[in-house]
Amino acid sequence: MIKFIFKAILRDKNRSILPVMVVAIGVFLTIALSGYLTGMLGDIVDQTARFQTGHVKVMSRAYAQNIDQLPNDLALLGIDKVHQELENDFPDYTWVNRINFGGIIDAPGSNDKSKGQGPAMGMAIELFSESSGEVGRLNLTNSLIDGKVPEKSGEVLIGYEFAKKLKVKVGDELTYMGNTMNGSMTFAKFIVSGTVRFGVASMDKGTIIIDFTDAQQILDMANGAGEILGFYKDEVFIQEQTEQMCDVFNAKYAQDPDEFAPIMKALGEQNSMGTYLNLVNSVSSMFVIVFIMVMSVVLWNTGLIGGLRRYQEFGIRLGLGEAKGHIYKTMIYEAVIIGTIGSIIGTALGIGVTLLMQKYGIDISGMMKDATMMMPTMLKSKFSLHLLYIGFIPGLFAMVIGNMLSGIGIYKRETATLFKELEV
Repeated sequence: MIKFIFKAILRDKNRSILPVMVVAIGVFLTIALSGYLTGMLGDIVDQTARFQTGHVKVMSRAYAQNIDQLPNDLALLGIDKVHQELENDFPDYTWVNRINFGGIIDAPGSNDKSKGQGPAMGMAIELFSESSGEVGRLNLTNSLIDGKVPEKSGEVLIGYEFAKKLKVKVGDELTYMGNTMNGSMTFAKFIVSGTVRFGVASMDKGTIIIDFTDAQQILDMANGAGEILGFYKDEVFIQEQTEQMCDVFNAKYAQDPDEFAPIMKALGEQNSMGTYLNLVNSVSSMFVIVFIMVMSVVLWNTGLIGGLRRYQEFGIRLGLGEAKGHIYKTMIYEAVIIGTIGSIIGTALGIGVTLLMQKYGIDISGMMKDATMMMPTMLKSKFSLHLLYIGFIPGLFAMVIGNMLSGIGIYKRETATLFKELEV
């Protein structure tokens, strides 16, 4: 019987094309929106982790209490011992050193005049260590506007907007002026190896990146680091896992009164990210549920209207002697087939658009020119396994329920009045 119904659907295009199109569009919108929300909200968490917090962060207690000031005078010392402990206890994580610092950047010009000056936010990372994965983690190679990633000591990457402001290009010299860990003045010269678009407007306008060992030397931080960031080796953030790690690590130093003893904090404990993570989960789930409900109502009505429009057809079939139960079952089978076809088409289109958005995204850098907060300038979707089946909720089940409700009218038809109705 299913084969017969399937042939009938293919041959009677007036009965199949519109419902299939409506279902496909509804499923497509459901999947595209779900993928977009997951990607957009997740990108902010991912970008914050890569540039600022890591999945977990280890620092001194004193540094943690004043972290907004980036107090390198309270930095963590003896990091070789800390690294050994972290790698032994948590081998599934990659541990990298970071130093964040501030200062003034001067671009020397001709005749002892400066081409430009400006305050800079410096980030020291392990540029020359392949095992750290920092170049790939910060996507520096693909983000280059000009030049190359530093390959030797004394080279610096600079935000492309900052480079325009200072009127410098690849190969030019920069002078850094700032304070060491001990509070004394320090000066250092660098050669611009490349300009880079970080994807964060505030960083593009005033950030430089140097190698970690250069920063240690300039800031008098031998065997020290401002922060040690930990990243799960699969680069996937798991909130519950990081919280358990922090509890285990911090328990070791719970009785240590030293204010410079190390402390570990998870991503959710930094920069108010805990609130944001909870908000992301709640908002994304709420939007998806609401949209599924809306599309279910739309497709429900589609099935309902489709059944009501065939009221006369059902009357003729009853008049010819077909059982009410048989008509009702064939109607449900048709709804299942139409819902399945439309859901498959809509799912394929939705996943296709999601994958394209995941790869290319939407550039909103023009809207972020004056932004001062950590936000990506490329909005991307994210494919996840739930997209493979989530569209069938409104596409198949809502369509079938709508037809089931409209089909109840079949049982209310009185055979004695059928021919009188058909005469009209």
